[in-house]
Amino acid sequence: MEPLYLKILRDLQADITSGLLAAGDQLPTEKELSEKYGVSRITSKRALNELEQKGLIERTRGKGSFVTGKLKTTAATNRVLILLPFTDDVAIGNLSGSVLPVMQHAQHELMIATYDFLNTHTPQDIKAEFDGLIYYTEDENQHLDLLFELSFADFPIVLLDKEVPDLSLPSFLSDNLAGGKKACDYLVKAGHKRIAYLFGDRHHPQSTRQRYLGYIQSLMEHQIDFHTSFEEDTTSEDHLLRYVKQNQITAFVCENDITAIQAMRTLRQAGLAIPQDISVVGFDNIQAAALVDPPLTTISQNFKAIGETAGEALLSWIKTGQKPNSQKIPVTLFVRESTKEIKS
Repeated sequence: MEPLYLKILRDLQADITSGLLAAGDQLPTEKELSEKYGVSRITSKRALNELEQKGLIERTRGKGSFVTGKLKTTAATNRVLILLPFTDDVAIGNLSGSVLPVMQHAQHELMIATYDFLNTHTPQDIKAEFDGLIYYTEDENQHLDLLFELSFADFPIVLLDKEVPDLSLPSFLSDNLAGGKKACDYLVKAGHKRIAYLFGDRHHPQSTRQRYLGYIQSLMEHQIDFHTSFEEDTTSEDHLLRYVKQNQITAFVCENDITAIQAMRTLRQAGLAIPQDISVVGFDNIQAAALVDPPLTTISQNFKAIGETAGEALLSWIKTGQKPNSQKIPVTLFVRESTKEIKS
């Protein structure tokens, strides 16, 4: 939820930038604002102080607050920072690689750095050196202080891969829920009714939860009662094999390709054939998915489109001052030999 003073600040700033409040016009007093918005005088005062710091108003004791008609701005750097948890991941490389041409076309320099960059740079440094930030969200609880401080100062930031629920920042990511549903829909259409969801870890990040909910939605829509509970532990080989046997599983939707490939190896070592005995669907379409035996049916994320869309949205925000909306990028099902139809 947006702080109340920010609501006042944004409303007044919109009135000023739109011309509704012109240079020389007097703003409502702290008391009038507190009564209008149902907030304390301290809250309304904070909003006016922020507007003064931005250079939009001048405050004179005993007279009031007046529109200046000008905004304090820092010189554009024509530089954008992209922060990644690491740089040697293929998927992340595709994301940053797709952002680069967008920035080059707009004559903006793109600096790619890992989170280690934050050990030597403060939010003030970032604001001074860059026009905007593209932040890859590995963990939605990480760097909350930095992201909040920058967003508090209206510094343009777009997020990749995950949303951060506590911040109203635009995010650009795959439609994970639709992907989980698409994977399960395909298996249901192929005749499977004992479809399990396979988690690769006991920690379930936002993307994994969304894929799981898509799997649940598909089963609900097809009126299939059996499903894997969110708390089910199938992360060890023994648990996985016991779960398959006890529940007569015929197919798996896996949280990602690595989990799917590991599961196929475990199942084959136990004497089960893929896909004759069990069908397996992964998520991500990593390079290894097409090279394993049998090649893995999987959901492909469009990292190129995610990077391009995020880069263009950030540039638009920098240019116009208007925050863009979040976008979920469609995913695609790639059918290979790890799945088969079964007869009821």
